[in-house]
Amino acid sequence: MPEGPIWIEAEDWAPEDWDPLDGATDVIVNDPDGARWIATFVSYRHIITLAGRNCESGENLSGQYIWGSDLILIDEASRPKIEAVVAHLRSVGEFDSAFAPLDDDIELG
Repeated sequence: MPEGPIWIEAEDWAPEDWDPLDGATDVIVNDPDGARWIATFVSYRHIITLAGRNCESGENLSGQYIWGSDLILIDEASRPKIEAVVAHLRSVGEFDSAFAPLDDDIELG
């Protein structure tokens, strides 16, 4: 189980495998009461990268669409930016709309 209040999957990757300006990462927020929440943060630039890959591979009708559950688009998928978004979503009461409850049976990381 990921530890700490906010776990960012990309922080477990090798540095050369991660570009916060052009990447996607799962994020788990662990609440003090034991509740866990998950969302995928995707940088704006990565949408273009992903669309290009899909166009070449033929996936998603050759890049005609992209979808993701509990998807949050962000300018930079770095820890400071992700923490700021989580705090903002909580402050405006939108956290539980943007994140999905995470079932304890799901293995991540």
